[in-house]
Amino acid sequence: MKIKKKDIILSLLLIPIWGGVGLAQDLEEYLQIAAKNNPELEASYTQFKAALQEAPQVSSLPDPTLSISAFGRMIETRLGAQEARLGLMQMFPWFGTLEAKQEAANLLAEAKFQEYLAMRAGLFSEIKQAYAELFAIKGTIVLKQENLDILDSYRKLSLSKFRSGSSKMVNVLRVDIKQEEALTEIALEEELLSSLKKQFNLLLNRNPNAEVPIQDTLIFDGAVQFETINAEEVVALHPELIKFDRQQEAYQRRAEIAEKAGLPNFGIGVDYAIISERTDANPVHNGQDAIMPMFSVSIPIFRTKYKAAEKEAELMQEAVSMNKQARKNQLQSEFEKILYNLNKAAKLLKLYERQLEVSNQASNLLVSAFGNDDGDFEEVLRMNQDILMLKIQQIEALKAGFTAQAKMDYLLAKTENYDETN
Repeated sequence: MKIKKKDIILSLLLIPIWGGVGLAQDLEEYLQIAAKNNPELEASYTQFKAALQEAPQVSSLPDPTLSISAFGRMIETRLGAQEARLGLMQMFPWFGTLEAKQEAANLLAEAKFQEYLAMRAGLFSEIKQAYAELFAIKGTIVLKQENLDILDSYRKLSLSKFRSGSSKMVNVLRVDIKQEEALTEIALEEELLSSLKKQFNLLLNRNPNAEVPIQDTLIFDGAVQFETINAEEVVALHPELIKFDRQQEAYQRRAEIAEKAGLPNFGIGVDYAIISERTDANPVHNGQDAIMPMFSVSIPIFRTKYKAAEKEAELMQEAVSMNKQARKNQLQSEFEKILYNLNKAAKLLKLYERQLEVSNQASNLLVSAFGNDDGDFEEVLRMNQDILMLKIQQIEALKAGFTAQAKMDYLLAKTENYDETN
């Protein structure tokens, strides 16, 4: 099995884009930056390219052996004295050995490539989740800043009612407390946002203080359903599992190599002797150099090392098989968890939408009643806080749904072709 660079680039181009997660333009750019700059991802791809260089090494014949002998005291023959001898020998392994070595090396190289694909999918998922966290914090800050304006309007209303003698000063103080609390929370969340932006930049391997624009919207398609999908089928084509398949096949080839190593190797060569002419006589072919074809064969009588190599390859196959099953179970378990989180986020978003609609109506009624001296200002503040919490929970549900879909992208190994130029 041969792996060509052209085939690898083509495989990258054929990887489809998962449409469940709406990606803002900024997020797409971040994924492009990560695909090109992330050092861990680059290192993984470099390891794959290095693994491709193994096949030419193991599939080559051993170097021929050239021997040169010069005689201090010439050995006399019938045709003359031997002055020097040259020998050239080429060894050949048992039939099919080199092909098996090449195939094993290519299989391990493909395993490295699958490892790279899994790492890339994991990196993209991590970036999407980090971006969702940034979006949620930014959205929460905006909501609390907007709520400050609402609280300010409540303060003006309660202060006006106090001056007219129809309300208590304590209502104004309650608003002041809520405003101060909101200002502190906003300051803390802005510090958190600044810290997370630096972490996000480091994930992209760029200046920690670089600007990180965040879109005002985050799309989560809560209508996507996966209940009819079999978890085992979903993860079957995951790069991590394919990696284990290639490793297992490679160790099968190594078992064949170990078996063939226990068979004889053959050598073909030639021996050339330089002979000087006799001066004391002149026989036929006097001084003619001698050429002698050579054939050799190795006799592998010490079998322990060959049997040990075969056993090692068989045990490695078993180990890879067990590792694959363990990882498969983990991925299937993760799928079930993600499926639950997707459905939960979709249902919560619908719930919060309905609750906000009703809560806004109730808030308007309470404010109107308080303005007409027929309501409790504490109820107004409580409803305001309830609405704020519902909006924050709505953002958190959106973040949770987007995060779950990002994890589903990883399980489905659907990644964008941002590093197709590698």
